[in-house]
Amino acid sequence: MATTKRIRGLAAAGCAMLLMGAPTVLPAQEPGMRPASGASAAPLVSPTIADGRATFRLRAPEAKGVSVSGDFGPDVALTRGADGVWSATVGPLPPEEYVYFFIVDGVRLPDPSNPQVKIGYVTSTTTSLFTVPGKDIAFHEVQDVPHGEIRTLLYASRSNGTTRELNVYLPPGYDANSRERYPVLYLLHGFANDHHSWHRYGRANDILDNLLAKKAIKPFIVVMPLGYGGASVNGDGNGIPPADAGAFGGDFALYERDILEDIVPMIDSRYRTIANRENRAIIGFSMGGMQAGRFGLAHLETFSHVGIMSAGLLGNPASAANAGPDPIAPLAARKDEANRQLKLLWIACGREDTAMAGARSTHEALEKAGIRHTFVETEGAHHWRVWRRYLRDVAPLLFR
Repeated sequence: MATTKRIRGLAAAGCAMLLMGAPTVLPAQEPGMRPASGASAAPLVSPTIADGRATFRLRAPEAKGVSVSGDFGPDVALTRGADGVWSATVGPLPPEEYVYFFIVDGVRLPDPSNPQVKIGYVTSTTTSLFTVPGKDIAFHEVQDVPHGEIRTLLYASRSNGTTRELNVYLPPGYDANSRERYPVLYLLHGFANDHHSWHRYGRANDILDNLLAKKAIKPFIVVMPLGYGGASVNGDGNGIPPADAGAFGGDFALYERDILEDIVPMIDSRYRTIANRENRAIIGFSMGGMQAGRFGLAHLETFSHVGIMSAGLLGNPASAANAGPDPIAPLAARKDEANRQLKLLWIACGREDTAMAGARSTHEALEKAGIRHTFVETEGAHHWRVWRRYLRDVAPLLFR
């Protein structure tokens, strides 16, 4: 409940900021309330979902043009009604969760009638959310199964010289089973996300709870760090990376040090982990996929499972100084040892994803180097619908 209120509060603040300088957009009215102009206005509901179709509405009587942009397809222009309410319908869409925002005379803003908002690490990524329900409960939805816990830790990162924050997922029964020890997955997020994103939008805890209930995976701990090296916690998980952070934000070298020198030792000291490389995995998507691949492959003394979602290790847009040197050449020089150390190297990317070129070139370079790995091509672009499925698919391959 506290998390929901916090998200809605941030959403309201974000909407107010984004509306500054925009054409007049009147918010949805509660029954009995009247807009400042004195004209009556019925409450707006947006979006409404019926038969897989989503209808968006925005009251903006002074706007000259309104469109809706989302991860459901091309931008769609809204049509203005006589009452100053703009509307458009998209679909039918497959059952899933989607993100969207309005563009009002060139100004981007979330839907002021929708309290479901996705926040990110930069304000330009604030979007609204809606769900097209399916006939069956989705694999990432809350089900009637035992549930793990999400715990937030503040810690002093000596390597980064600042106080940082991360989240930890503990599997169901962790506190009750005081003698059991667990493997650990370090799960990294992409750019413009933060350490809350994997459980808020990736539904990592719900996915793992459901897989555990089906006995599809072994129980393991999941650590979700803040992926911008040198960035300090600011109390709400939302902020702007340093101006000199490089192509993706944050310092990759500082983040690598934070994981290896601060986070891994801290997790092994605070929780009942199996503290060896055979029982550590590092996986991420997008920016976090590149980080997971580079950090994991460079430190096979620490990790034995590496997963790269929607990213590549070659041909990425990061500068060479920020991304680091070619991570595959050192593996090729000792391929037999690397193949013995790697229990899993898993790469997956959607065919519609702009990251596919980098993912495929990484796959080809690994093949040429003789490094065993799994390369998975799927449908989909660069969005959470893909990454939730990837976590569901890769989790059963860990710690076997």
